[in-house]
Amino acid sequence: MADEEYGHPRLAAVYDSLYPDRSDLATYLGVAEDRHARRVLDIGCGTGTFALLLAGRGIEVIGLDPAQASVDVAKAKPGSERVQWICGDVTALPPLQVDLVTMTANVAPAIDDPQEWLKTLRGAYDALRPGGHLVFEIRNPAKRIWEAWNRAASHRVTEVPGVGPVETWVDLIDVSGPLVTVRWTYVFLPGVVPGDDLGNDLGDDPGDDVLTSTSTMRFAEREEVEAELAAQGYVVEEVRDAPDRPGREFVFLARRPA
Repeated sequence: MADEEYGHPRLAAVYDSLYPDRSDLATYLGVAEDRHARRVLDIGCGTGTFALLLAGRGIEVIGLDPAQASVDVAKAKPGSERVQWICGDVTALPPLQVDLVTMTANVAPAIDDPQEWLKTLRGAYDALRPGGHLVFEIRNPAKRIWEAWNRAASHRVTEVPGVGPVETWVDLIDVSGPLVTVRWTYVFLPGVVPGDDLGNDLGDDPGDDVLTSTSTMRFAEREEVEAELAAQGYVVEEVRDAPDRPGREFVFLARRPA
């Protein structure tokens, strides 16, 4: 199940404007270039930013995401015809032999159910050619970054082109072991343009101007993730620091044995 921030048509339509900094993608682009990847599966492709970046470099890309609204946004972007878009999880994939599988940003932590996570790792493994690589990132639980997730620290108002000002903030809801649950609030302030071809019609209910999205993330220990990869047949080649968030995230690079 996709969180509302990805699955609600109105939220998916403003996602890129609310989160414009994608400097994190440089790491994944570097891995694709270093491994001379010519065919890539992007799991959790969302609104297609990374998939389209790869496709623009002549790489064959399959973009996979469970949120239809996000896939619809991706399909509406220039150059989207160069990407094969699939709405679903790894069970929706056709037989593949890709050079690289990616899960950028919060994709891996957002798979909070252990069985779903193992299923995703297995699906990625099956989609890789022998010798192909998987790259993803997790958050470092030792940093306890959720302690700063509150309205005071996160509140902002973003001017979204064609929509108007959108007020956002996040509240910490629960911490249960490795699982951290938060709730994002989105307020479409006066000046919003109602209706567009993505189905973002406000209707007559002013409550439609306030939307929320609850997300649960898994803060797994590095050693636990390494063991999970090994159990699925991967060889962990490297665990590096995320350059855009040093000390706060780990980037895993694993290989399907040749």
